[in-house]
Order: sequence, then structure tokens, then C-alpha cells
Amino acid sequence: MITIPAIAADGTLYEVEKLAAHRAGLLHLAISAFVFDGDALLLQRRALGKYHCGGLWANTCCSHPHWGEAPAAAAARRLREELGFSTPLTPIGVSEYRADVGGGLTEHERVHLFRGAADAATLRLAPDPDEVAETRWVTAAALGAEIAAAPERFTPWFRIYVARWPDFAFGAAA
Repeated sequence: MITIPAIAADGTLYEVEKLAAHRAGLLHLAISAFVFDGDALLLQRRALGKYHCGGLWANTCCSHPHWGEAPAAAAARRLREELGFSTPLTPIGVSEYRADVGGGLTEHERVHLFRGAADAATLRLAPDPDEVAETRWVTAAALGAEIAAAPERFTPWFRIYVARWPDFAFGAAA
């Protein structure tokens, strides 16, 4: 059973099982990493077998810290686990959102945002097929057009991020 840090009304953290947090819509900690090559962002399409939002496109990596794990450590760990590579990640802010992710589940997250860089020409990706169906690089302009044309192809949280920061200025107004 994976447990994650949920956030009480007084701001203290308490331990909760991950799926239980999503079923109850509890505010909990999360991480989102955005890896760029110049002005292109690395996207991942979530594996079809994921318990929510399978087959939808999202930012480079998003997940939750385990109970007792720092957000920066969780972001680095999940980047390695999901996509098979490491790169230095810089914290760029914290944001909060609430979104229905289907199947009676709600993401209500206080997200620590991280930004990294990589060279798409030399980056060796090794996606875990249980986590990631495919990857691709996209510019802000191209992504905005894609989301406008077919928003259902993208996770709710990623659509929120792009609406808040359409030019990929993540962290500027977290």
C-alpha cells in the first residue's frame, strides 16, 4: 500500500493511502516536473492501464511524494522510474488545483513544480510501459492549438497548468 502526505485544515501533514485520498478528494502533496529542450516540453502519454487518466497526455512527470519523502526527491525518483533518465530539477513554485479525473476520483493537490533541461537529440528515454505509453516534444504554441482542438486528449491537471501558464512560464505565477 502506497501512502502519501495529505494536508489537514491546519496545514499539518498526515499519512493517507493514495487511492483513498483520490476517492475522498483530500488535499494532498504532489509533484510535477517539466523537462525542456529549448522551447520544447517533453510530454508523456499515460499508460492505458493507469487507474485514472490512462491514455491521456500530461507533462513530463507527475506523481506524489511517499509519506516522509521530500517533494524534490520524489520528482527525481519518479522521473527515473517513469522515463528512465535523470536531469537536475529546479523548484519553480507551488500551485494548487482540484479536478475530477473520472471514475469517482478527484485530484485535489498542492503541487510542487520542478523544471529541468535535456537535449532531445541525445536524451535516452527508457519509459516504463506500466507508466508511460509514449513520449513526444511540443512547443507552447503547438500545444495550445492541440488542447483547443481536442482537450479530452489531455489530463485535467495538465490542461489547468497550460491555462495558467500558456507560454510555459511555470512558476512565474504559481
